[in-house]
Amino acid sequence: MLSLLLFLVRLFPEAFRERFGDELRHQVREDFLRARSRGPGAGAWFVATESLNLIRSATAEWWAPTWTGPVDLPAEAETMRGSLSEWAMDFRHAARALRRTPGFTGLAVGTLALAIGANAGLFGVVNTVLFNPLHFPEPDRLVYIAASAPGTDMPEEFGVSDEFFLQYREQSKQLSGVATFNSFTSTLRTPDRVERIRMSAPSWTMFQTLGASPILGRSFTAEDESRVTVISYALWSSWFGRDPSVIGKQFYVAGRDRTVIGVMGRDFRFPDNGTLLWFPNPIGLDSVQPGRFGEDMVGRLAPGATIESLTRELNTLASRLPERFGGSPGYARIMAKHRAVVRPMSEQMLGPVARPIWVLLGAVAIVLLIACANVANLFLVRAEGRQRDLAVRRALGARRGQLIRLQMAESLIVAGLAGVLAIVLAGITFPVFLRAAPAGIPRIDEVRLDLPTLGFTLVAALATALICGAVPALRGSSPDLRRLRDGGRGATRRRHFARNALVIGQTALALVLLIGSGLLVRSFWALRNVRPGYDTRDLFTFQIAPDRPTLNSVAAFAEFDLAFMDRLRALPGVTSVGLVENIPLDEGTASQRIRAEGKEYGSEGGTLLNFTYTAGDYFSSMGIQVLKGRTFGLDDHRTALGNVILSRSAANLLWPGEDPIGRRIQRERSTTWETVVGVVDDVMQDGFRDTPQALVYFPLVAPFNDRRAVSSPAYVVKTARAEVIAPEVRQLVKEVAPEAPMYRVYTMAELARRSMMQLSFTMLTLGIISALALILGAVGLYGVLSYIVAERTREIGVRMALGARAEQVRGMVVAQGAQVVGAGVAIGVVVALATTRALGSLLFGVKALDLRTFLAMSLSMVAVGLLASYLPARRASTVDPIESLRGD
Repeated sequence: MLSLLLFLVRLFPEAFRERFGDELRHQVREDFLRARSRGPGAGAWFVATESLNLIRSATAEWWAPTWTGPVDLPAEAETMRGSLSEWAMDFRHAARALRRTPGFTGLAVGTLALAIGANAGLFGVVNTVLFNPLHFPEPDRLVYIAASAPGTDMPEEFGVSDEFFLQYREQSKQLSGVATFNSFTSTLRTPDRVERIRMSAPSWTMFQTLGASPILGRSFTAEDESRVTVISYALWSSWFGRDPSVIGKQFYVAGRDRTVIGVMGRDFRFPDNGTLLWFPNPIGLDSVQPGRFGEDMVGRLAPGATIESLTRELNTLASRLPERFGGSPGYARIMAKHRAVVRPMSEQMLGPVARPIWVLLGAVAIVLLIACANVANLFLVRAEGRQRDLAVRRALGARRGQLIRLQMAESLIVAGLAGVLAIVLAGITFPVFLRAAPAGIPRIDEVRLDLPTLGFTLVAALATALICGAVPALRGSSPDLRRLRDGGRGATRRRHFARNALVIGQTALALVLLIGSGLLVRSFWALRNVRPGYDTRDLFTFQIAPDRPTLNSVAAFAEFDLAFMDRLRALPGVTSVGLVENIPLDEGTASQRIRAEGKEYGSEGGTLLNFTYTAGDYFSSMGIQVLKGRTFGLDDHRTALGNVILSRSAANLLWPGEDPIGRRIQRERSTTWETVVGVVDDVMQDGFRDTPQALVYFPLVAPFNDRRAVSSPAYVVKTARAEVIAPEVRQLVKEVAPEAPMYRVYTMAELARRSMMQLSFTMLTLGIISALALILGAVGLYGVLSYIVAERTREIGVRMALGARAEQVRGMVVAQGAQVVGAGVAIGVVVALATTRALGSLLFGVKALDLRTFLAMSLSMVAVGLLASYLPARRASTVDPIESLRGD
């Protein structure tokens, strides 16, 4: 309290001198100490009074009509001082009582600390990731814009193309800004360093639409061509040492020299955390190619606009695109079915990560409720044991409010200690949690134990104090005065019912978490056993990006890759080597329309299929089964044979029920026909949850001029040394292509683990939370039954003296516990039936209402409950009848 007054003295020094004079400084301190000697309340009131006087003196010229003079201690001050003194006395009494029962205090504080700490940690993640995913002005006005075309063979949702940007920017009244953006990996080279980094080529309007400005230099303008670039704060720090002179310098970026014109701030991370550099993608009327879909788009709602009104407007504007920009008949057919997709940008950036975080937050909230019920039960038991003491206090004139305050003081101390310990636990476990979190969660690296998290912890501690202490305090505030006559024996059925109700609630909530955890375990097991169409064992994969004058054609790139594969095969322990443009589980494939010879397509232009390029022993290295025909040989890459390989699904789409070997296909915008020489098994390209793609494999070298060069394919090395071969491969890359950065270095087993990381992280975390809930529920049941046994010691002794056998006594206590557990399990199953649907997209290969999981988890809960009941039952059966009858 004194520090508050001294703070105000430093804040308003002139007011202090005017009010007191410099010679009275020591007198003020003495007055405070004298006031405090009459009790903490008087000292607090003195500080509050003089602090208010200081504020009045300092602000007198603003508030002159209001201030009428110094504040005097009113009569109510005495009441407040007395109340504060009584609270202080109760806190001292509560602290002594808790010190005398270290077992109770440690159990209560530890239980609440674990639960509050878990909630504080998850709140920090939710507050940073879910509540504030965008560090831009008015983020609620930012929207993501995509397209859909129901009734066509286009994906359910796909990106827009350049003509959408021009149309929306020029004619939309519901948008105040719009921009396209993308994200890809390419080469950045400086005089002393070269690497493949994540970069983006947005339209020049992106920074203005987002409302972001660089901290150095400037952002893009309409006059900028693609020869300029803006770099991120992270890149500026790590590559250039935060040197301001980087502005105006030229570096090799994505195939050409570009000039750095700006540096973004530390918080700017768009479109994802890993993007380090941006250069403009010029979009003009003369460069538009209608129908080249795939660009993401962000827009800013105009004042008064809504997502619904914007969607209606964009549908109208998009319907006019074929008339303005032309395009193929297939494009016109797609645009005739076009529907705009508009959603909040925050929702788009969070993607699938939001649901697991909400599930985990709900889980730890349930654990907090279980912990509160557990501690409330402990306080109920404690209050029952103090009934005689409370009855004496009431008989001597203590008011009910005084008894409530006395017991609430204990719960406040316990909750306060738990809150402090929770912060310590959260600080220790936070780094572990963040390291285990799956990649791709926006701003996850910014999560800290910040002021909002500390404030949440304080509120959670106060809330648990009220929850845990209110019911026991209210029950203990009206003690049965008959306890003074009978020595405190004979708890009422009403009090037993309160404790049993809490245990039933604990059991039900714990079962809900167990069932959710069981469903995730079954999903994880199903993913582990899925057949993706390839093997993930003993495979090492990487990419390089050679860049030299001699690599100036498709054939030159192919010769380099084929020769480099020969060098890789010569490494010790290498069985086979292949390459592919898009390695499964790491990169998606592009798509285009394919025409099958002899088929009529009308305006569609062909069947939409995904495609990639491959060479070497790719199929055998990956373990992809060849179903018909053959794979590529050297002649397929070095001569213009024009052969292709289809996946099983692609063959069925082009020639359903027919043999495709020897048939020919033609790509959109091409006049060359290519022959099918093989059919291979389908593979899961994007993840183990996805449906296998219909895929066309082209050879590395094109037989015609419009084939682009595959400049940085993924090499696949089959070797039992996959985990340790990376240094040897790096050395080989330095020898063969010293200018080529080596990147995306993985084992296929690592990629498989990464593809399941979201599910495995959620499963592991929820499993730990469920185990904690199960333990807390079992401890709660054990505590209640132990107290009941202790309370009924005399009754049990009489029963055994009259001939009851030990097994009968055990059965009686276990039956009582079984009733509580059975009620909790029944309620828990009903609640789980309504809540497990929240797991939704997290589940794989198992339904949310899976009978086996419900049954197994329910039986597990019953088993744990019966074990917790047996331990006090066993102790009850060992009661000595003579000793129990002698006791009070």
